[in-house]
Amino acid sequence: MLGSLSINHTAVIVSAVISFLIGWIWYSPLLFGNLWIKMSKFTKAQINAGKKRGMKGMLPQMLFGFLSTLVMIYTLVILIEIFEAITIVAGIFVAFLVWVGFIATTMLGMILWEGKPFALYLINSVHYLVVLLISSVILVLWW
Repeated sequence: MLGSLSINHTAVIVSAVISFLIGWIWYSPLLFGNLWIKMSKFTKAQINAGKKRGMKGMLPQMLFGFLSTLVMIYTLVILIEIFEAITIVAGIFVAFLVWVGFIATTMLGMILWEGKPFALYLINSVHYLVVLLISSVILVLWW
């Protein structure tokens, strides 16, 4: 079954880049960045240290973030192929199942056990929903 997968690696890489860009915009002041910082309870010292490091100082986090996004997209494309989700609606359904089954549920721990605000949960988990939905459309169209 897995030996017969025909993964379009270009589509996966494009999806990962677009997903990374979505995250960049999502967590910027343009959308939810300021609220995310407030809800995450970063101190002024942490914020200033981050600004001082700049983009170059964030390179390791950005690299690992991109690699984890690649793993997520590869997993999604494998599931899309296993389920033979050849339509946009079917691809979106698979993406939604992945989100509900693995992301939305596990991220609930931040509310239940860490005492984080529900708004922070929504910002973070819905980000992944958007990424998975958009990626599924790209992957299905490029299949």
